[in-house]
Amino acid sequence: MKVYFLRHGEADWPNWDKPDEKRPLTRKGKKEMRKVAKFLARLEVAPDLILTSPLPRARQTAEIAAKALDLHVTEEPALAPGFDADKLAALLQAHAAQDILLVGHEPDFSSAICTLTGGSVKMSKAGLARVDIADGMPSQLVWLISPKIVTC
Repeated sequence: MKVYFLRHGEADWPNWDKPDEKRPLTRKGKKEMRKVAKFLARLEVAPDLILTSPLPRARQTAEIAAKALDLHVTEEPALAPGFDADKLAALLQAHAAQDILLVGHEPDFSSAICTLTGGSVKMSKAGLARVDIADGMPSQLVWLISPKIVTC
């Protein structure tokens, strides 16, 4: 099983006066996510499904990735901020026979990767990670990519 983690793109709005959970991607965030999505396609990343946090910035990120990968997006409430080891275990069990791309937030994803691999990482905005999980074997962090190295 391959589990891809994709942190949402930039959503830092100066003078944002609405609830945090309503923040969408910025113009820069959308542009960066389109580059990252093209990169995913070039890597021939082929998850069986994309699950996203219900927050707008994550949903928009997932939709950009889905377009590049020709997939549909499924909203997963467990991926909202507060995603933890128990929610991760439930998702992995529910989708055990599938490769999945999860779209969500920090520090939740870095913590999830640590739970799976024992490795300490920090996901940047629009960052990507792949963790391979095999029965009876330790999970392995295969790659962790910053959007700064993605070129198109």
